[in-house]
Amino acid sequence: MIGSDAFAFVYVERVDALADVLRAVRADGAVIRQNIASPPWSWLNDEPAPLTLYAVLRGEVWVVPDGGEAAPLRAGDTAIVRGPRPHGIADSPDTPPQVRIHHARHCTSTSDGATLAEEDSPRLGPRTYGSLAEAPVALVTGAYRLAGDIGQRLLDALPPLIVVPASAGGPSSAVALLAEELDVDQPGQQLVLDRLLDLLLVRTLRAWFASPGAEPPAWYRALADPVVGAALRAMHGDPGHAWTVASLAAAADVSRAAFARRFAELVGEPPLSYLTSWRMALAADLLREPGATVASVARKVGYQNDFAFSTAFKRVRGASPSQVRARER
Repeated sequence: MIGSDAFAFVYVERVDALADVLRAVRADGAVIRQNIASPPWSWLNDEPAPLTLYAVLRGEVWVVPDGGEAAPLRAGDTAIVRGPRPHGIADSPDTPPQVRIHHARHCTSTSDGATLAEEDSPRLGPRTYGSLAEAPVALVTGAYRLAGDIGQRLLDALPPLIVVPASAGGPSSAVALLAEELDVDQPGQQLVLDRLLDLLLVRTLRAWFASPGAEPPAWYRALADPVVGAALRAMHGDPGHAWTVASLAAAADVSRAAFARRFAELVGEPPLSYLTSWRMALAADLLREPGATVASVARKVGYQNDFAFSTAFKRVRGASPSQVRARER
């Protein structure tokens, strides 16, 4: 059985745009499974998870996106499927689906629609399912649910399917650690599994961003630029600071005109437009936290009074901060 739960990350050496986005995507009590299978087998993953991550321990697996081109995965390879459209996972793209996965603990047979209870699935270990331990395919699956507006920035940057082969610097060590942990049942294990899943996600994303032919978002590419990268780290390191084009240019150690031109060229928008967009995404997530007030969030994202913050927030997000808080409650 394949499961899902919340979504993001964990550890970075410095504050930057990627680190901030990944912090909004954090596993928390995630349902992580290892499946052992023998051909023919095929599952239709109909769960509307924003991100589903697969890691192949042995054998060959095919990911079949809805309306997209099927892609093979081999031992050591990882894949990220962006939802919410359904996708297949099978021994061959031609094998008809046998199981439909609706969500973490609700699967049905595609032949008669009967519910397949988790306790009825053959179990080989604490989180390992299959009828034969020596079966040729072993696959680890984890899924993330969307975590707010910042997490959406990551989804917007990704294609429907990412495949990172082990030969291209895939996160093989993280896969091995996750597989090892799935075979035991010890105190504190859920926390370990959550963090390992986060590690696997981040290392897969970094490997893909660095691969030939990948199209990472402009802000990610700009991090490598000595001028724009310095400004992005400054903004993300202290979003509540009263940044101006001049102060950001000073942080990057270039003239104001050269900085503004370089930033717009690499990121695709002026520096203060980017800063406002980031502040409003951050504010939208902060407003959803218990006990948050409009005034406290305004101060955290660089506004000295509620009115200026509310005006900017509504202009960018299309709703007032109070409306966002009311919807969440």
